[in-house]
Amino acid sequence: MTMPRLIGITIAASLFAGIASTRAEDASTAYAVAYIEVAPSSTRTAVSVLRELRDASRREAGNRSFEVLQRIGQPQQFAILEAWSDARAQASHAAGATTAQLHEKLRPYLAAPIDERPHTGFVVGPSKASGADSVYVLTHVDLIGAKKDEGLAALKQLSIDSAQDAGILRYDVLQQSSRPNHLTLVEVWRGRGALEKHEGASHTRKFREALLPMSGSLYDQRLYRTMN
Repeated sequence: MTMPRLIGITIAASLFAGIASTRAEDASTAYAVAYIEVAPSSTRTAVSVLRELRDASRREAGNRSFEVLQRIGQPQQFAILEAWSDARAQASHAAGATTAQLHEKLRPYLAAPIDERPHTGFVVGPSKASGADSVYVLTHVDLIGAKKDEGLAALKQLSIDSAQDAGILRYDVLQQSSRPNHLTLVEVWRGRGALEKHEGASHTRKFREALLPMSGSLYDQRLYRTMN
């Protein structure tokens, strides 16, 4: 075996070990991803209510993170990324009086019902602090049932390869609790330039080509910025 190939294998193994370690420590964490769309004329009001929800949720027992994102180019669309210490904490939050009150406050402005999906962490890597120019990417991946395991292996490899890309701040693969062949990729990049280089990288193109025959729906990728 040549030295460059040996070094490459060693690096990949180290990255995989780091991801596996993070997953082991994070095994009990419960995640949720929610998609919210309001009437365009109600965007400013919705931002105010969602800030209330974010700030109240962050104070709850068991909360690890609660991020509200606003879609780039379609500011009336939002996404919420939640992480809780365990499923019980997440369920308590979802059933809580404050959550119900703020959801009810938001209801008159909704263009469609809130689409909330509980997840577990399939691959959860390290996370670096994001800034004002950081770009969040949420991608829904639907794997054909017979291709699920093959697709999961491809996603794991993509996360390992992407962890080496310049400008990466976070790359997680979350798996829906009720439909394990449905996944959400959560990416955070330092800026649009870093994201564009990643999308043109050989490992990304290789993944997209391999995914096509395993996918049960369109590759639904959406870009966001964090809501202050």
